[in-house]
Amino acid sequence: MPRVVVFDETGGPEVLRIVEEPVVEPAAGEVLVRIEAFAVNPLDQMVRAGQSPRPVQLPRARLGIEGTGVIDALGPGVTGLSVGDPVILAALPDFATRGAYAEYVTVSANQVIPRPAGLSVADAAAFWVTYFTAYGALVERAGMRPGDHVLITAASGGVGRAAIQIANQVGAVPIAVTRHTSKLQSLIAAGAAAAIATDREDVAEATRRHTAGAGADIILDAVMGPGLAELSLAARLGGTLAVVGWLDPRPASFPANPSLTIHRYMSFADMADPQTVTRVAAFLAAGVRTGVLRPTIDRVFGLEEIVEAHRYLEKGTPAGKIIVTV
Repeated sequence: MPRVVVFDETGGPEVLRIVEEPVVEPAAGEVLVRIEAFAVNPLDQMVRAGQSPRPVQLPRARLGIEGTGVIDALGPGVTGLSVGDPVILAALPDFATRGAYAEYVTVSANQVIPRPAGLSVADAAAFWVTYFTAYGALVERAGMRPGDHVLITAASGGVGRAAIQIANQVGAVPIAVTRHTSKLQSLIAAGAAAAIATDREDVAEATRRHTAGAGADIILDAVMGPGLAELSLAARLGGTLAVVGWLDPRPASFPANPSLTIHRYMSFADMADPQTVTRVAAFLAAGVRTGVLRPTIDRVFGLEEIVEAHRYLEKGTPAGKIIVTV
């Protein structure tokens, strides 16, 4: 029988185990996907550790909000898809019962999108959540336009690197922020117009230097925490702050720039809207086609190494996405 990763109690990576479960045949409006690879995300770590934003039913809870594979079977009434089609799983809101950490998953047909030609299996597994989040926050919420200076925190991570590429695709000017001087050159190589290391520079002063004194038009922040007040000073008067994560679990300070328009962006809400999904998928597919958008993968594990993959995630140092091949 196909293998599935489950956990019966919350805790460290060692609570994850591989079991065999029968395939769930697709019902009306559903498809069965043979998974080829999936991504390991910080949300997976939170759920596994008992810090889920919503209750998780134990035992045999599952993980995995994104992945890629091939359509293996169609339920009654499904149109526009065929057996053998390569697809990407759009983020799964019911991941605790139908998570992507498996050899097969049965999902609603509207929870898959065509896999863009030109993406490898690993790239496709790394693609959807990070790029959707970056695009949604920057374009759908913050209204990023050509010429905008965009300050991107946690720029070495998956969303940060996706935001650099998307800003370049739109014609904006991405300015990357990292905690470590050692990462500056890699961020420039990744497409940032400038990079700021907070271990040697004040982020607001450095941003003004890179924007002729004006400050950033948009700040994309995945950190939050007590540094948010200082970060807000890097924006111009009337600028925009889009918050997409909470890498610093400490209470966030109130932004010190009172003129900011602030968006707390949660990509799952937009992923439930078919029109937004269609719009984002078209934009991302165009970026893949032109070569502007290309996921950054830090490390690839096999399914039997799922515990090691979570231990690696907990180190907090990935320079890109962690992928597990099935």
